[in-house]
Amino acid sequence: MAEIWKGAPVVAAMKERMLADTARLRERGVIPTLAILRVGQREDDLAFERTAIKRSGTVGVEVRSVALPEDVDQEILVAQARVLSEDENVHGLLLMRPLPGNLNERMVRRAMRPEKDVDGITGISLAGVFTGSDVGFVPGTAQSVMEILDYYGVDVKGKRVTVVGRSLVVGKPAAMLLLGRHATVTMCHTRTADLPAETRRADILVVAAGKRGIIGAEHVSPGQIVIDVGIHVDENGKLCGDVRFDEVEPIVGAITPVPGGVGTVTTSVMLEHVVRAAKKNVSLD
Repeated sequence: MAEIWKGAPVVAAMKERMLADTARLRERGVIPTLAILRVGQREDDLAFERTAIKRSGTVGVEVRSVALPEDVDQEILVAQARVLSEDENVHGLLLMRPLPGNLNERMVRRAMRPEKDVDGITGISLAGVFTGSDVGFVPGTAQSVMEILDYYGVDVKGKRVTVVGRSLVVGKPAAMLLLGRHATVTMCHTRTADLPAETRRADILVVAAGKRGIIGAEHVSPGQIVIDVGIHVDENGKLCGDVRFDEVEPIVGAITPVPGGVGTVTTSVMLEHVVRAAKKNVSLD
């Protein structure tokens, strides 16, 4: 039976780090602040916003929510993103996505300053992932993968890591982070020929294909570490991942659950990015 690597203890460890930093920032008159820019009333956006507000209060970060109507004009949305980016009292900016179909997300991203882009969606932030620059931040879910591996004591140096998924949100940035830690990384996707052969040879398997149940017993080997990034709703209305947990868990050495795994950590990563942004212009020595 595999070890179940839950996100909750990772979040608790991150909370302790953030509390120490936010206390020192507040001593210097700096209140780390996140602005959430939301268009419309999508239930998943509202749920995420509620979670962010609740968790931020436990780590000393303030949240400013800016809600615009679903039929907002493109220019007004871009202008609001620019205003929040230029506000000295806002350290991080989160754009809730996807936007309604009548809006151009790229134009909004261009209006955001990368040093406040706490979810790593601007072009400069993404470029920084590939170049090793510290301008901007790594996409939150990709960083969550690394936080989990670090918390559970995994040194990826020299390990064979297979990433299933090639999105700019998770797969590609996760691969770059792993390469930066000297892992030997193989990238696969839904069109990879003989995917099971590729995934079975990995020491660590990161699954971010965005396809429910794409990984089953035939894809894994004894002793592997499996990080399941996917999140879906099955035919019974229950949350599940890209991995068929019941098949895989008896075989591998460790696995993250869905729910309760990577997704649990992502909000804390975003808040820690806010704290890091606030620290950049303040000496805490």
